[in-house]
Amino acid sequence: MNTITLRPDDRHSVIDRNLYGHFSEHLGRCIYNGIYVGEDSPIPNVNGMRTDVVQALRHIRIPVLRWPGGCFADEYHWRDGVGPKEARKRMVNTNWGYVVEDNSFGTHEFLELCRQLECAPYINANVGSGTVREMSEWVEYLNSDGDSTVVLERIANGRSEPFGVKYWGVGNESWGCGGNMRPEYYADEFRRYQTYCRNYGENRLFRIACGPNTDDYEWTRVLMERAGRFMDALTMHYYTTTGPDWEHKGKALCFTRDEYYELLKKALYMDELVTKHSAIMDRYDPECRVGLIVDEWGSWHQVEEGTNPGFLYQQNTMRDAVLAAIHLNIFNRHCERVVMANIAQTVNVLQSVILTEGASMVLTPTYHVFDLYKAHQGATLIGCDVKADVSGTGEWAVPDVTASASEKDGRVTLTVAHLGMDAPAEIAVEAPGLRVAEARVLAGEPHAHNDFDASPVGIAPFADWSAEGDTVRLTVPPCAVLAVTLDHA
Repeated sequence: MNTITLRPDDRHSVIDRNLYGHFSEHLGRCIYNGIYVGEDSPIPNVNGMRTDVVQALRHIRIPVLRWPGGCFADEYHWRDGVGPKEARKRMVNTNWGYVVEDNSFGTHEFLELCRQLECAPYINANVGSGTVREMSEWVEYLNSDGDSTVVLERIANGRSEPFGVKYWGVGNESWGCGGNMRPEYYADEFRRYQTYCRNYGENRLFRIACGPNTDDYEWTRVLMERAGRFMDALTMHYYTTTGPDWEHKGKALCFTRDEYYELLKKALYMDELVTKHSAIMDRYDPECRVGLIVDEWGSWHQVEEGTNPGFLYQQNTMRDAVLAAIHLNIFNRHCERVVMANIAQTVNVLQSVILTEGASMVLTPTYHVFDLYKAHQGATLIGCDVKADVSGTGEWAVPDVTASASEKDGRVTLTVAHLGMDAPAEIAVEAPGLRVAEARVLAGEPHAHNDFDASPVGIAPFADWSAEGDTVRLTVPPCAVLAVTLDHA
């Protein structure tokens, strides 16, 4: 029997809304045809942004969107994407598929998208092939109302008022595609770049340093030691795969029982990563002033057959949905240090929440996890002790369930990921002084997914529960994600 004990009086940090953020790169069909179709498209749009995609993202309350990359960020020069579209520079996207990038989606288009989504923009600037001046002038272009040539350029391009962009990433994966830098070198570069990113008016920049790849704890140590006092946050990237190595990843739709549990076991590694990187940060920043941002996470499978390998298009199953729930539970439980997370990527790339094909749109199982979990945004983390049975076997044994809980406006939200794929999970929830108001579930056979012919995977009311005193007993289907709303009795 799995047990979950809720302790509403044990209150912790507020879960930052930005833990439910997203990532959109100029990669494959994420931006073009996924989000942006242009003003003249027959696909319904507002100022070029697909209406269906915008409405779907608004429904899950997308809080922040990262752009333009990713590896693309360190070869992106922002002035190529402003001004009249017919005069914008064309380039070849050498990171992703060697396709032509016409820069028709640039800075103003991105901020128009964020306006429609009512989310915060997070811009990742070019350190790898850019200059300090280029980044400094991008900040000035977007945030200043001074009488300068750069501001007059923005006004000439149709925006008189400053945009007031807060979140700025100084380079991306500087240890790899962003320049193959050593941590000591990047720490000095970060200190230099951030110096010339000025605050304008009342807008205070949130300066984000490029952090480690997965378990590179030395990178974190060097950055915190040498540049911690200059940053507001440090990033970390971790993708979950199956297979013997990075070049021989498993498939999204065709996987065995062992590969099912392998993916989920590797997803649970995120907790160790966050814990260990946070411990290093604690040594240099015991007040938790510097946030940890997991700004690239998710499953990374083989691309679907017949698609451009540089586009990273993959399907999305209930296995991926459970992976997403595992991650979000981890981020919630570490909300004292983790201040933002951005799933990779929003549309048509890797573990996307939306797939498009022409005028058609599909919501993936992962999308529905974000819908189930959205009540955590801005809520206060409360005590949630889990004692779980074991599912899987041998090397890939995993806890049968993971969970997190929060309270906002007098209501408690409990979210549960059931990792087991063979049998329902019997869970006893000790919930003193609470009663169930609503319960919803996302469940399906591990390979179940939504496509353009049929979308069988979706959220349904959950009624397989009973209450006796302070104990709520749940019988959760295999491979499922559950959200329970509880009111004070």
